[in-house]
Amino acid sequence: MKASNSAALQTKAALTVRVVPPHEVVAFDAQLATHHYLGAGRPVGDYLRQIVESEGRAVALLVWGPSCYALKDRDLWISWSASQRVERLKLIVQNRRFLVLAAKGQSPNLASQTMGAALRALPEQWREHFGYRPLLAESFTDPEAYAGTCYKASNWEPVGFSAGYRRHRADFYIAHERPKKLWLRELSPKARAQLRAAQVPQEARAGLVRPPSGVLPLTQPQMKSLVDIFRRAPDPRDTNTQYRIGPMLTLIGMALLAGRRDIAEIARFATTLTQPQRRQLGLPRKKGTRGFYKVPGYGVFYAVLTRLDSASFAARAGTLPQALALDGKMIRDHIGLLTLAQHEDGAPQALAVYDQKEGTARCEQTAACALLETLPALDGSIVTADPLHCQRKTARAIVEKGGDYLLQIKGNQPGLLKQAQGLDALPGTPFLSRPSAGTAGSKRARSTPSPWSR
Repeated sequence: MKASNSAALQTKAALTVRVVPPHEVVAFDAQLATHHYLGAGRPVGDYLRQIVESEGRAVALLVWGPSCYALKDRDLWISWSASQRVERLKLIVQNRRFLVLAAKGQSPNLASQTMGAALRALPEQWREHFGYRPLLAESFTDPEAYAGTCYKASNWEPVGFSAGYRRHRADFYIAHERPKKLWLRELSPKARAQLRAAQVPQEARAGLVRPPSGVLPLTQPQMKSLVDIFRRAPDPRDTNTQYRIGPMLTLIGMALLAGRRDIAEIARFATTLTQPQRRQLGLPRKKGTRGFYKVPGYGVFYAVLTRLDSASFAARAGTLPQALALDGKMIRDHIGLLTLAQHEDGAPQALAVYDQKEGTARCEQTAACALLETLPALDGSIVTADPLHCQRKTARAIVEKGGDYLLQIKGNQPGLLKQAQGLDALPGTPFLSRPSAGTAGSKRARSTPSPWSR
C-alpha cells in the first residue's frame, strides 16, 4: 500500500497517516478480516479508513464511522438537548476498528502513538472527504478483555458504559449482558461545550441535520411549566385571538432554544410538532375533526413579535423567583460582615457579624446557618453562595425555609467536585418547574421553621 506525497499527512513520532484510496479498500478490509477479532465490518454512512505508516510500512489500521444514536452516559457528559443530539450527531465519529500490525510486546507504546497520530490527522481528513469537521470521537472497549491502556495514554476519557444491548434487526435490540466501556476524545479545544452551544463552529455546520418532527428542546414537564408561566403574560393583540399568548410565547421560546432565529424559521418549527404535543400546548382544534390541532402561521407570529412590549415583561420580573446572594467580607482580618442581599440592586435583607471564615463558634459558616434560621421564610427565593457555604447544614436550612439554593463547588468538597465534573452540567435546560393549577390543589402555606432543625 503506497501513498502519494500529496495525500500523506506528516505527524509526530515519524508516523504518517493517510486515507485509504478506493483501489486499496479490498486489501485493507482483508487485513482486518484476518487479524481483527471483530472482522472488517460493513461501511455505513460517512466512513473513513486510515493507515498509519512508519518509513513507508503500515503499522496500524483504523476505521471511523457514524456514532451511536443515543448513549446515556455520553449524552449526559455533553449535556445537550434531544434536538441538539439529533441535529449534531454527525459531528461525533466512532472508532470502529483499531488494529496494530505488530506482535504483542514487539513495539512498546506503538498503539498509543499510532492512535494519537490518527486523531491529529482525523479532523482535517474527515473535512476533506465529507465537507465538515467532527468535534468529538467515541469508542468502546470490552472491560473483560481489554483495559483500554492505549486509549488512556492517547488522552481518551472514560465516561461510563453502554447499556449492554446489541442490534438484532434495524429496529430491534436484544440484551447481551456485556456492557462496553465508553471512551470519548475531544477533537478540538472546547469541543464538548461547542456541541451544546447555541451555534457550532462554522467549519462543522455542514454536518448538521435538521431534527425530524416532534423533537423538542424541552422535556414535557418543562414545556408545560413554560406554558403555565407565559399564560400570565400580557397579550399585545386583540382579545378575540384564536391562538392564546401562553402557547404562542412557548412556541417562540422553544424555537429559539432549537436554534431558529427568524420568524419564518419559528413558523416552520411550529409545523413540526406532533398532534399530542400541539394538544399539550393548548393549541386550538380544527373544527370538524376529532384530534387535529392547528398551529399558528407566519402572520400570527409576526403580529405577536412586532407588538410585544418588552418593558411590560421587565415590569413583571418581580413575579419570578427572587435571587439572594449570601456572602461575607472580612475587615482587616479582625471582624467580618455577612450579608444576604438581593441580586438585582444589592439591597441587604439580613446581616450578621463573624470573626473568622471557618473553624470557630462565630465563623462565617456558623453565622450563615444562624442567619438563615432567623428568617421567617424563603418561599420562592434562590440563595446563591460561594464554595465556603457548600455545606449540608446550610443547604438544609435554605430548603427548610421553602427556598432553593445554588452553591459553588471547589476543592473543599473533593468528592462532590469530582461527581459534578463528571456530570459537567444539567442534562436539561434550567427552567424551574412549578405545580400547575390542575395538580397544585390548595395554595401552599408559607414555610415555618421545623422544630427539629434547631
